[in-house]
Amino acid sequence: MIRVLGKGLTAQAIKDSLEDVVLYDDSDFDKYDLDSNEITIVSPGIPPYNKMVKSSKNIQSDYDLVYDEMPFSIWISGTNGKTTTTQMTQHLLECKGSVCGGNIGTPITKLDKDAPIWILETSSFTFYYTKRAKPNLYILLPITEDHITWHGSFEEYKQAKLKPLDMMVEGEIAIIPEEFKDYPTSAMKITYKNSDDLCSYFGIKKEKISFKEPFLLDALMALASKKIIFDEVDYERINSFKIDEHKVEEFFDKSSRLWIDDSKATNVDATINALVPYKDKKIYLILGGDDKGANLKPLFEYIKDLDVEVYAIGTNQERIFDFCMQNNIKILKCNILKNAVEEIAKTHDKNSVAILSPAAASLDQFSSYKQRGEEFKKFVFQLSLN
Repeated sequence: MIRVLGKGLTAQAIKDSLEDVVLYDDSDFDKYDLDSNEITIVSPGIPPYNKMVKSSKNIQSDYDLVYDEMPFSIWISGTNGKTTTTQMTQHLLECKGSVCGGNIGTPITKLDKDAPIWILETSSFTFYYTKRAKPNLYILLPITEDHITWHGSFEEYKQAKLKPLDMMVEGEIAIIPEEFKDYPTSAMKITYKNSDDLCSYFGIKKEKISFKEPFLLDALMALASKKIIFDEVDYERINSFKIDEHKVEEFFDKSSRLWIDDSKATNVDATINALVPYKDKKIYLILGGDDKGANLKPLFEYIKDLDVEVYAIGTNQERIFDFCMQNNIKILKCNILKNAVEEIAKTHDKNSVAILSPAAASLDQFSSYKQRGEEFKKFVFQLSLN
């Protein structure tokens, strides 16, 4: 028998794919055999301090469960950009028969085991519970503070992201930030500080790529994957990729003013990256939501040197206000998104940029970051002609 903690998509996929699987959640704890040594798969979202996790012995991840049948695999992780990098890599390699899944799309237990390549977006949660599975090619995007409550500390979060390096062997390759250049591993390490480093190492011509930061780094990682495996750099194919909605998505209102929907920016690093292409413009920035107690200081240290005005919404509005006051940043407390859009519209013009990049989760006021983004665009399109 295989026990699975959780009853979400990952758990249901395991139950659908294998026989003799029993699902548990906290409401089933009275039925839980504390002495069982059965294989126990933990759904990625369940933290290590959960009472069932603490009471289990033979814990594994769903990656471990299918590892013996896993083909050549590319694992992609990092704090921001891993979904886009995974999608871009699949876009480049699907002509070679690849499939993608893991943390996005298809759960790993339902991926085609006859496919020659698996491209897996992989979270630090999955790494934490993984005991033996490892990638053949590991792509690690930059790491910044995130999921601290789940992991207990930033150091533990980083260690989870680096865990695949512990198990990789000679002949396998890891592309990792330069700060981890001394991390011990048997894999070949390719380190980078920025996009230029990757272009130089792989002989990629940046001017031939249509994406700008933050998506340029994602595109380069995808191109590097194909270069490593097939010795091909496919500029035409990568440039045909379409970015998902709500990720630094540019659009214009009735008065031809530029607005940007970056609702998916739920942490500080994502917001900083989103602002980089516009740092020379006047910026009207909507911040706020549920920041889960994250360290916001780096964001305000960055924007204090920009021509920026902040419009605060959500449950952390007062925190944002305090940081702005400390850094002499102009701020207006708006409480809700509609108010922020209407206030920005009073002074926004064709030379400035208005961006929703909240650096916080959405669930304090919305059902998801997608709903937050859709509402944002709706409010902008409802503005009268200026």
